Amino acid sequence: MGKKIKKEVEPPPKDVFDPVTIESKKAATVVLMLNSPEEEILAKACEAIYRFALKGEENKATLLELGAVEPLTKLLTHEDKIVRRNATMIFGILASNNDVKKLLRELDVMNSVIAQLAPEEEVVIHEFASLCLANLSAEYTSKVQIFENGGLEPLIRLLASPDPDVKKNSLECIYNLVQDFQCRAALRELNAIPPILDLLKSEYPIIQLLALKTLGIITNDKESRTMLRDNQGVEHLIKILETKELNDLHIEALSVIANCLEDMDTLVLIQQTGGLKKLLSFAENSTIPDIQKNAAKAITKAAYDPENRKLFHEQEVEKCLVALLGSENDGTKIAASQAISAMCENTGSKEFFNNQGIPQLILLLKSDSEEVREAASLALANLTTCNTANANAVAEADGIDPLINTLSSKRDGAVANAAMVLANMAMQEPLRVNIQNHDVMRALVCPLRSANPVVQSKAALTVAATACDVEARTELRNSGGLEPLVELLRSKKDEVRRHASWAVMVCANDEPTAVELCKLGALDILEEVNLSVSRKNKFSEAAYNKLLNNNLSLKYNVTGYLSPSNIISDGFYDYGQINPGTKLLPLKDLCLQDPSDQRAVLLVNSKAPDVLPPPSTEDKSSDVGYGRSISSSSSLRKASKEKTNTGFGSPTEEKSEPPSGRNTAVSKGATKEKGSRKSRGKKEEEKVKEEEEAPTLVKLMAEGSPDKEWHPPFDPDFCVYVSEVTKSIAPITNIKEQIEVLAKYVAEKMGGKVPKEKLPDFSWELHISELKFQLKSNVIPIGQIKKGIFYHRALLFKALADKIGIGCSLVRGEYGRAWNEVKLMNASCKGLTRVHPPPEVYMVDLMFHPGGLMKLRSKEADLYRYL
Repeated sequence: MGKKIKKEVEPPPKDVFDPVTIESKKAATVVLMLNSPEEEILAKACEAIYRFALKGEENKATLLELGAVEPLTKLLTHEDKIVRRNATMIFGILASNNDVKKLLRELDVMNSVIAQLAPEEEVVIHEFASLCLANLSAEYTSKVQIFENGGLEPLIRLLASPDPDVKKNSLECIYNLVQDFQCRAALRELNAIPPILDLLKSEYPIIQLLALKTLGIITNDKESRTMLRDNQGVEHLIKILETKELNDLHIEALSVIANCLEDMDTLVLIQQTGGLKKLLSFAENSTIPDIQKNAAKAITKAAYDPENRKLFHEQEVEKCLVALLGSENDGTKIAASQAISAMCENTGSKEFFNNQGIPQLILLLKSDSEEVREAASLALANLTTCNTANANAVAEADGIDPLINTLSSKRDGAVANAAMVLANMAMQEPLRVNIQNHDVMRALVCPLRSANPVVQSKAALTVAATACDVEARTELRNSGGLEPLVELLRSKKDEVRRHASWAVMVCANDEPTAVELCKLGALDILEEVNLSVSRKNKFSEAAYNKLLNNNLSLKYNVTGYLSPSNIISDGFYDYGQINPGTKLLPLKDLCLQDPSDQRAVLLVNSKAPDVLPPPSTEDKSSDVGYGRSISSSSSLRKASKEKTNTGFGSPTEEKSEPPSGRNTAVSKGATKEKGSRKSRGKKEEEKVKEEEEAPTLVKLMAEGSPDKEWHPPFDPDFCVYVSEVTKSIAPITNIKEQIEVLAKYVAEKMGGKVPKEKLPDFSWELHISELKFQLKSNVIPIGQIKKGIFYHRALLFKALADKIGIGCSLVRGEYGRAWNEVKLMNASCKGLTRVHPPPEVYMVDLMFHPGGLMKLRSKEADLYRYL
């Protein structure tokens, strides 16, 4: 045999790289392999990275730092199915990391991920692609990208996948997407409700729960509720409630039913299938707080519809809600209170809660939970609105103290609701008095200062309802409540401004509060508000007028008109017409000013100071009483005359004999002459002294003493006028005769009748200037004026008429004119008809023909006003 020849192995071609098996223990090395062009290496590298990422969040962060995400995104569209599958699996895991999510949004890979949901792809790819989308859809920006890239339709298709993980991931992504209303609308168009309802039959609780949560969101829309009803969704939900084994799904099922109950048709369907009774039974008998809470929420949502409320009332839902108020769970208490608030719109329900609901709600006002107190106070606010019986029930249940305590709550809603309850109760006088006795005005100061417009509005409304008594207004004033109330008049919210104006109108019913409101600027703010067409309201106008009616000096100077009901009292002064935006100075400040060329300020004051100084001839200036009248100079003149007359013909002088023994007659004549000279000298001396003392007297009376309260200067002449007209004119029974006599009296005191042609020669200006110089002041008491023109006489007539009960108005005209208007019945119409004709308005002539009455629209009246 021949020798065997060994076959030689042919060496590999020189241009082929010999295979190398590498075992890497570093993630960075594997990440570098992602850039390899070899499919096998890419597949193995992806598989290794997937296992590494599964181990925890730190590994995901490491891969991100190593730059693995960007090359992996390229592999999502790789031609090799295994590489593409492995890359998709990695992204399903990595997408749970927030930093990776951010980078994926920037790299815009959403379209590539959605492409993996195509029907021809493997189930594994579907699973991890849907998982990636579920993780990404938790953020709004990613939701928009998924929706815009058409991701909703393939996700809905995958709900029918045989793989439960694919179903779960797709449903979770859909749940996140439907939080946005655009996605909900698109979901309806894609008819997604039937496949979601099918998932309620799944054997996996997590899928059932996600399906219920998704239905709970999409059934917020009416169209979706209709689709649910048409696809027998209500029956599915009722079955879940009937199945005890599915009690972990009952809470979410009740949420969906709560949405469905908002539709009357669905509610009727639930009632027909016995679902409504089961719902109430769940609410009342369940031991799971969340089930009770969701059942109460379902009732609340449905009760906003009138027909639903009627149906609930027929099913005696009130008993169930009262039972829920006794729950130990705060969430259930809140939900039950909210349901009661909704049911209050039904009259029958409102009456039911009178005895069985209100006491329990009062107890909830004492809860430590602010949310519970807020819900309970809301229920009480609705129960007491337009219902006196329920308001009384709150008082009988000792609810006033808890309500007032709630005004200091940290939650604005609770404060606003409590204020509303108190306002509702204060509509009844006995309850209002009871509330006032609990120091409510002091408790309202803090809500008035709130920054929340709702709290401001309700607090101001409560002030308007409770400040109907002098004591309450005084308490509010002393508690510092007027300042924040005035600030609310500036509010940009119409309701706040309206309620604040209402409260100011009520508070302005007594003079001290009205004066304080004016000091705080309420009048200026209201004037500004009333100039705006959009901001003014009836209450702002009424409040403005009310403030003016309690400050007649300001009213006359601003409006130039006093009605018959505006009774001039002591301390009234006429400064003259003031321009808008100009502030009227107080009388005290005007009294302290030196005389000027400005119009004299007319003062009406018949009130004498409480303590008058004793008469003294030694030092009159030192004995001046505080608040004494600037007219005291006239009293001094009278006293001076009396003293002079007393000394003129004294018995001592007549009996004195000349020491030289001359004739008695001659002596008497000489004595008389000497006495006459002495008398004239003393008279002139007294006059000079009087003129020197009068201004000092006025200043002292105006300035007063720092230890005593300031009083306006006393006007003894006006006091005499009041006394005379009270005795002589007031007893006259005929009103027309009273007016005529009073007009003549006023004209007589003011310089008498002045014919029209002699009006320019009536030198009243000089007289007024002399008084101002004599008194060293611009303020002149009306009784001091002996030569008065139109506006002097009209003011004196009005002041005296008010003292004796003659109704007349005071109207300021132009060019120094003013006049009085009176209403008189037409004598010619008396007895001719049973219906009394309206009285006619006449103008009283105090200048040309004192006592004459002119019809307001007559030519004579026009001449009197404008001549």
